[in-house]
Amino acid sequence: MVNSGVAAAEVRALYSRAIARSTEFRAGVRCDLEPEGRAYATLGVQGLLANWLDAEAELFLSDRGDVLASLEGIHDFELTQRLILEARAELELAPQDVPADGIGSGISSAGLGLRLRYEVRPAFAPYIGVTYVRALGRTADFARLAGEDDEETGFVAGVRVSF
Repeated sequence: MVNSGVAAAEVRALYSRAIARSTEFRAGVRCDLEPEGRAYATLGVQGLLANWLDAEAELFLSDRGDVLASLEGIHDFELTQRLILEARAELELAPQDVPADGIGSGISSAGLGLRLRYEVRPAFAPYIGVTYVRALGRTADFARLAGEDDEETGFVAGVRVSF
């Protein structure tokens, strides 16, 4: 069966400040619009490792007191000066179970993705892509108990904006 509609949607507003030559500190908010509205305070760091891998670590505190974290690695392949293929790998973590959201403690999911973006300007780049996410550990158990798949493939679309 194919699901239609939006499975997940979020908006982030982050303030970023350089703390070293290739490292930034970030703080702001994340608002999940789907599947259920929720707001998070966000703290994180982003930096360039070995001059080729962009790494991000983020910590989220929800308006209900739940703590989540994510680790992400990103590598860009420049197809042209404006057309970039972005490969991504991500781990989601939770120090506690959040049964209402189907999230188990520990490493809750692992994901891989590809995004193709077109940089109209470096500060404005629409993108489309595909993602594969697999639930792990107790999160996979929660999904199976709810009659859901513990893995999914989806499409993403968005706009990367900076100013």
